[in-house]
Amino acid sequence: MNFDDYRGIWIYIEVKDGQIAPVSLELLGAGRMLADKRKTELAGVLIGSGVKTLAPILFQYGADVVYVYDDPIFEHYRTEPYMRALLDCCHKHKPEVILYGATPSGKDLASAIATDLPTGLTADTTILDIEEDTGLLLASRPAFGGNIMATILCKKYRPQMATVRPKVMKSLPPDPSRTGRVIEEHIELHEEEMRTKVLQIVRETAKKVRIDEADIVVAGGKGMGSKEGFQLIHQLAEVLGGAVGASRDVVEAGWIDHHHQVGQTGVTVTPKIYFAIGISGAIQHVVGMQNSELIIAINKDPNAPIFQSCHYGIVGDAFEIVPLLIERLKEEIPKIKAAADVKEEIRHA
Repeated sequence: MNFDDYRGIWIYIEVKDGQIAPVSLELLGAGRMLADKRKTELAGVLIGSGVKTLAPILFQYGADVVYVYDDPIFEHYRTEPYMRALLDCCHKHKPEVILYGATPSGKDLASAIATDLPTGLTADTTILDIEEDTGLLLASRPAFGGNIMATILCKKYRPQMATVRPKVMKSLPPDPSRTGRVIEEHIELHEEEMRTKVLQIVRETAKKVRIDEADIVVAGGKGMGSKEGFQLIHQLAEVLGGAVGASRDVVEAGWIDHHHQVGQTGVTVTPKIYFAIGISGAIQHVVGMQNSELIIAINKDPNAPIFQSCHYGIVGDAFEIVPLLIERLKEEIPKIKAAADVKEEIRHA
C-alpha cells in the first residue's frame, strides 16, 4: 500500500436518540492529540437520519472536518447500511486512522469494516499514541488476562483502526468559536436491499446499576473473604450514597452481578471518589478505574499493587477499618449536609 495516499485522523461519531454519544466526544479529544502530532486534520464521520445539525458540536470538541451521511435509511443502527456508508467514505478520502467507541454498535461496525477493507483492528484500547514521522498508531491494551500491557501495531495496512473503551479518554473543553468544513456525502441505498429490518424498538424499563455514572464507587475484591463479607461493601456504599463495584474474581465467585464489575472485561469508571477495598490491584482492574479523581485503597497486604495506583492507602484489615469508617461517616455526613443546606439558604438570601 502507498501510505502517502492516506491522511487524517477519523472518529466514528455514534448517535443515539438524537444525541452524540459521550465516548465520541472523548475520542475527539484523543484524536486531536494524534492529529496535532501528525500535523493533519481531525474528522468526524456522522451517519444517521437528521444528524447534520449535530456537526457544529463536533467542531467545538476538536474536529476540523465532518463527513455527513444523512438519510432516513440510517435512522436506526444496522451493520449493513452503516458499513457501506463508512466504506464509501474510506474509499473516497483514505484516512490514516479510524477510532471507534468500544460500544455494542461501535465494536460491531469496526469489526465489519476491518473484515471488508481489510486492515487490522485493536480492540478495547486504553492508551493511544502515534509516531510523528511514520504515522504508526501505537494502540495499547491489557493482554493475557490483564497481566501485561501490549502495544498493537498495524505496520502493513491502512487505515489503522482501534476501538476505545468509554471513560478512558478525556474530551476537550468545548470551544464555541471553533468552526470547520461540513462535507455532505451520499450513497445509493434501498431499504428493500437491506437484509435486516428494525421492526420495533423496545425500551428496557428495568433499572440497572450504572456505576459508570456514579460520583462515588465503593469496590470490593476477594479480600472480603465471602459473599457475606462483601456485604460490608454494600453498607459503606449505602452510607456514602455511592454505587457498588467489584473485581472480576468477585463476580466470577458469584458474590455480585456482572454489571458491577470494574476493569478491562467490565466497566470503566471515573468517579470523584473510588474505594478499592480488598482488591489486589491487577492491571486488568486498574485500567477500569485509574482515571478516578481520588482513589482510596484498603488492603492488609502492604505490597499489594493497588497501593501503586491510589492517592491514599490504608494497610490493615478491612473488617476492622470499614466498620469504623461507616460509624464515623454516619456521624459526619448529616453535619456536612446540614452545613451545605445553610450555605444554600444564605446564597438564595
